[in-house]
Amino acid sequence: MPPNTPLQPLLDTEILRSFVAIAETESFTQAASEVFRTPSALSMQIKRLEEQLGQRLFLREARRVSLTAEGEAMLGYARRLLKLNQEAISHFTAPELEGTVRLGTPDDIGTRILPQVLTQFSRSHPAVQVNVIVGRSADMLKQLDAGKLDLIMVTTGKQARPARGEVVHSEPLVWAGAQSGIAVTQNPLPLALASQGCPWRKMALEALDHSQHRYRIAYTSEHCAGQEAAMQAD
Repeated sequence: MPPNTPLQPLLDTEILRSFVAIAETESFTQAASEVFRTPSALSMQIKRLEEQLGQRLFLREARRVSLTAEGEAMLGYARRLLKLNQEAISHFTAPELEGTVRLGTPDDIGTRILPQVLTQFSRSHPAVQVNVIVGRSADMLKQLDAGKLDLIMVTTGKQARPARGEVVHSEPLVWAGAQSGIAVTQNPLPLALASQGCPWRKMALEALDHSQHRYRIAYTSEHCAGQEAAMQAD
Protein backbone atom coordinates (compact mmCIF):
# COMPACT_ATOMS: atom_id res chain seq x y z
CA MET A 1 0.00 0.00 0.00
CA PRO A 2 1.44 3.42 -0.93
CA PRO A 3 2.47 5.43 2.18
CA ASN A 4 -0.06 8.22 1.60
CA THR A 5 -3.06 5.93 1.06
CA PRO A 6 -5.66 6.56 3.79
CA LEU A 7 -6.65 3.58 5.90
CA GLN A 8 -10.09 2.14 5.31
CA PRO A 9 -12.42 2.41 8.33
CA LEU A 10 -13.12 -0.82 10.18
CA LEU A 11 -16.61 -2.30 10.39
CA ASP A 12 -18.22 -2.24 13.84
CA THR A 13 -19.07 -5.79 14.97
CA GLU A 14 -22.03 -4.57 17.02
CA ILE A 15 -23.52 -2.99 13.92
CA LEU A 16 -22.81 -6.15 11.94
CA ARG A 17 -24.61 -8.19 14.59
CA SER A 18 -27.64 -5.92 14.30
CA PHE A 19 -27.48 -6.07 10.50
CA VAL A 20 -27.50 -9.88 10.50
CA ALA A 21 -30.38 -10.00 13.01
CA ILE A 22 -32.51 -7.70 10.84
CA ALA A 23 -31.68 -9.68 7.70
CA GLU A 24 -32.65 -12.98 9.34
CA THR A 25 -35.86 -11.80 11.03
CA GLU A 26 -36.89 -9.39 8.26
CA SER A 27 -38.00 -7.03 11.01
CA PHE A 28 -36.37 -4.19 12.94
CA THR A 29 -38.70 -4.88 15.88
CA GLN A 30 -37.86 -8.59 16.19
CA ALA A 31 -34.17 -7.95 15.63
CA ALA A 32 -34.18 -5.30 18.35
CA SER A 33 -35.33 -7.86 20.93
CA GLU A 34 -32.57 -10.25 19.85
CA VAL A 35 -29.73 -7.73 20.20
CA PHE A 36 -31.27 -5.90 23.19
CA ARG A 37 -31.60 -2.51 21.50
CA THR A 38 -34.50 -0.34 20.44
CA PRO A 39 -35.73 -0.36 16.83
CA SER A 40 -34.73 3.30 16.51
CA ALA A 41 -31.19 2.47 17.65
CA LEU A 42 -31.01 -0.26 15.00
CA SER A 43 -32.21 2.19 12.36
CA MET A 44 -29.37 4.55 13.27
CA GLN A 45 -26.85 1.69 13.13
CA ILE A 46 -28.00 0.62 9.66
CA LYS A 47 -27.93 4.22 8.47
CA ARG A 48 -24.30 4.49 9.63
CA LEU A 49 -23.41 1.22 7.92
CA GLU A 50 -25.06 2.25 4.65
CA GLU A 51 -23.25 5.59 4.75
CA GLN A 52 -19.94 3.85 5.45
CA LEU A 53 -20.39 1.43 2.54
CA GLY A 54 -22.07 3.91 0.22
CA GLN A 55 -24.77 1.34 -0.54
CA ARG A 56 -28.41 0.79 0.35
CA LEU A 57 -28.70 -2.52 2.20
CA PHE A 58 -32.44 -2.84 2.95
CA LEU A 59 -35.74 -2.23 1.18
CA ARG A 60 -38.30 -1.14 3.77
CA GLU A 61 -41.85 -2.37 3.08
CA ALA A 62 -45.08 -2.06 5.05
CA ARG A 63 -44.64 -5.09 7.34
CA ARG A 64 -41.16 -6.37 6.58
CA VAL A 65 -37.76 -5.42 5.32
CA SER A 66 -35.80 -7.23 2.64
CA LEU A 67 -32.21 -7.15 1.49
CA THR A 68 -31.07 -5.37 -1.65
CA ALA A 69 -28.53 -7.11 -3.90
CA GLU A 70 -25.79 -5.20 -2.06
CA GLY A 71 -27.33 -6.24 1.26
CA GLU A 72 -27.25 -9.92 0.27
CA ALA A 73 -23.57 -9.62 -0.57
CA MET A 74 -22.90 -7.84 2.72
CA LEU A 75 -24.74 -10.53 4.68
CA GLY A 76 -22.20 -13.15 3.67
CA TYR A 77 -19.30 -10.93 4.73
CA ALA A 78 -21.02 -10.00 8.00
CA ARG A 79 -21.62 -13.61 8.99
CA ARG A 80 -18.02 -14.57 8.28
CA LEU A 81 -16.66 -11.57 10.17
CA LEU A 82 -18.82 -12.28 13.21
CA LYS A 83 -17.88 -15.96 13.17
CA LEU A 84 -14.18 -15.12 12.94
CA ASN A 85 -14.57 -12.59 15.75
CA GLN A 86 -16.25 -15.23 17.94
CA GLU A 87 -13.56 -17.78 17.16
CA ALA A 88 -10.82 -15.32 18.10
CA ILE A 89 -12.47 -14.47 21.43
CA SER A 90 -13.19 -18.11 22.24
CA HIS A 91 -9.59 -19.08 21.52
CA PHE A 92 -8.26 -16.83 24.26
CA THR A 93 -11.08 -16.72 26.78
CA ALA A 94 -12.48 -20.26 26.93
CA PRO A 95 -11.54 -23.79 25.92
CA GLU A 96 -12.99 -24.57 22.53
CA LEU A 97 -15.90 -26.98 22.53
CA GLU A 98 -15.80 -29.20 19.48
CA GLY A 99 -17.28 -32.41 18.17
CA THR A 100 -20.47 -33.69 16.54
CA VAL A 101 -23.98 -33.86 17.99
CA ARG A 102 -26.67 -36.01 16.34
CA LEU A 103 -30.04 -34.36 16.97
CA GLY A 104 -33.46 -35.79 16.17
CA THR A 105 -36.60 -33.67 15.92
CA PRO A 106 -40.14 -33.88 14.49
CA ASP A 107 -41.17 -31.80 11.51
CA ASP A 108 -42.98 -29.03 13.41
CA ILE A 109 -39.87 -28.24 15.48
CA GLY A 110 -37.40 -28.90 12.68
CA THR A 111 -39.02 -26.40 10.33
CA ARG A 112 -40.47 -23.71 12.63
CA ILE A 113 -38.07 -23.41 15.55
CA LEU A 114 -34.81 -25.27 15.14
CA PRO A 115 -33.21 -23.33 12.23
CA GLN A 116 -33.11 -20.09 14.22
CA VAL A 117 -31.81 -21.89 17.32
CA LEU A 118 -29.03 -23.59 15.36
CA THR A 119 -28.03 -20.28 13.79
CA GLN A 120 -27.44 -18.79 17.25
CA PHE A 121 -25.71 -21.99 18.46
CA SER A 122 -23.28 -22.01 15.53
CA ARG A 123 -22.19 -18.49 16.40
CA SER A 124 -21.39 -19.34 20.01
CA HIS A 125 -19.97 -22.82 19.27
CA PRO A 126 -18.42 -22.64 15.78
CA ALA A 127 -16.39 -25.86 16.24
CA VAL A 128 -19.44 -28.00 17.06
CA GLN A 129 -21.11 -29.77 14.12
CA VAL A 130 -24.82 -30.52 14.54
CA ASN A 131 -26.34 -33.21 12.33
CA VAL A 132 -30.15 -33.01 12.32
CA ILE A 133 -32.56 -35.83 11.50
CA VAL A 134 -36.24 -34.88 11.04
CA GLY A 135 -38.90 -37.53 11.53
CA ARG A 136 -41.74 -38.77 13.70
CA SER A 137 -41.34 -38.45 17.47
CA ALA A 138 -41.85 -42.19 17.94
CA ASP A 139 -39.08 -42.93 15.44
CA MET A 140 -36.77 -40.43 17.15
CA LEU A 141 -37.21 -42.28 20.46
CA LYS A 142 -36.30 -45.58 18.82
CA GLN A 143 -33.17 -44.11 17.23
CA LEU A 144 -32.13 -42.60 20.57
CA ASP A 145 -32.49 -45.98 22.28
CA ALA A 146 -30.49 -47.62 19.48
CA GLY A 147 -27.63 -45.16 20.00
CA LYS A 148 -28.10 -43.56 16.56
CA LEU A 149 -28.94 -40.15 18.06
CA ASP A 150 -27.37 -38.23 20.94
CA LEU A 151 -30.27 -35.87 21.67
CA ILE A 152 -33.90 -35.58 20.61
CA MET A 153 -36.71 -33.07 20.89
CA VAL A 154 -40.13 -34.71 20.59
CA THR A 155 -43.76 -33.69 20.86
CA THR A 156 -46.23 -35.43 23.17
CA GLY A 157 -49.84 -34.95 24.16
CA LYS A 158 -50.88 -33.89 27.64
CA GLN A 159 -51.90 -37.48 28.39
CA ALA A 160 -48.55 -38.91 27.30
CA ARG A 161 -45.91 -37.04 29.24
CA PRO A 162 -42.56 -38.78 28.79
CA ALA A 163 -41.21 -40.77 31.72
CA ARG A 164 -37.76 -39.44 30.88
CA GLY A 165 -36.43 -36.18 29.59
CA GLU A 166 -37.59 -32.67 30.38
CA VAL A 167 -40.50 -30.54 29.17
CA VAL A 168 -38.99 -27.43 27.58
CA HIS A 169 -42.12 -25.90 26.04
CA SER A 170 -45.87 -26.35 26.05
CA GLU A 171 -48.67 -24.67 24.12
CA PRO A 172 -52.44 -25.16 23.71
CA LEU A 173 -53.85 -26.88 20.64
CA VAL A 174 -56.36 -24.97 18.55
CA TRP A 175 -58.57 -25.78 15.58
CA ALA A 176 -57.50 -23.98 12.38
CA GLY A 177 -59.34 -23.44 9.12
CA ALA A 178 -59.10 -21.35 5.99
CA GLN A 179 -60.17 -17.75 6.41
CA SER A 180 -63.70 -17.38 4.98
CA GLY A 181 -63.63 -21.13 4.21
CA ILE A 182 -66.68 -23.38 4.16
CA ALA A 183 -65.05 -26.64 5.31
CA VAL A 184 -65.95 -25.85 8.92
CA THR A 185 -69.65 -25.92 7.98
CA GLN A 186 -69.56 -29.32 6.28
CA ASN A 187 -70.94 -32.49 7.82
CA PRO A 188 -68.96 -34.65 8.18
CA LEU A 189 -66.13 -32.24 8.95
CA PRO A 190 -63.11 -32.76 6.62
CA LEU A 191 -59.81 -32.97 8.49
CA ALA A 192 -56.15 -32.56 7.54
CA LEU A 193 -53.99 -34.53 9.98
CA ALA A 194 -50.70 -36.30 10.48
CA SER A 195 -50.64 -40.10 10.29
CA GLN A 196 -51.44 -42.50 13.11
CA GLY A 197 -49.06 -42.24 16.03
CA CYS A 198 -49.13 -38.43 16.15
CA PRO A 199 -50.29 -37.32 19.64
CA TRP A 200 -52.01 -34.25 18.23
CA ARG A 201 -54.05 -36.42 15.83
CA LYS A 202 -55.12 -38.63 18.73
CA MET A 203 -56.17 -35.63 20.85
CA ALA A 204 -58.11 -34.05 17.96
CA LEU A 205 -60.05 -37.21 17.17
CA GLU A 206 -60.80 -37.89 20.83
CA ALA A 207 -62.20 -34.35 21.19
CA LEU A 208 -64.44 -34.84 18.15
CA ASP A 209 -65.60 -38.24 19.36
CA HIS A 210 -66.39 -36.79 22.79
CA SER A 211 -68.47 -34.02 21.23
CA GLN A 212 -70.14 -36.56 18.90
CA HIS A 213 -69.12 -34.43 15.92
CA ARG A 214 -69.08 -36.34 12.64
CA TYR A 215 -65.83 -36.09 10.68
CA ARG A 216 -63.80 -37.66 7.91
CA ILE A 217 -60.03 -37.67 7.46
CA ALA A 218 -59.65 -35.99 4.08
CA TYR A 219 -55.91 -35.35 4.04
CA THR A 220 -52.98 -37.07 5.74
CA SER A 221 -49.41 -35.74 5.68
CA GLU A 222 -46.35 -36.32 7.83
CA HIS A 223 -45.25 -32.75 7.19
CA CYS A 224 -46.79 -29.66 8.78
CA ALA A 225 -46.47 -27.81 5.47
CA GLY A 226 -48.73 -30.37 3.78
CA GLN A 227 -51.36 -30.13 6.51
CA GLU A 228 -51.24 -26.34 6.36
CA ALA A 229 -51.55 -26.32 2.55
CA ALA A 230 -54.66 -28.53 2.73
CA MET A 231 -56.18 -26.35 5.44
CA GLN A 232 -55.56 -23.13 3.50
CA ALA A 233 -57.09 -24.73 0.40
CA ASP A 234 -60.24 -25.33 2.51
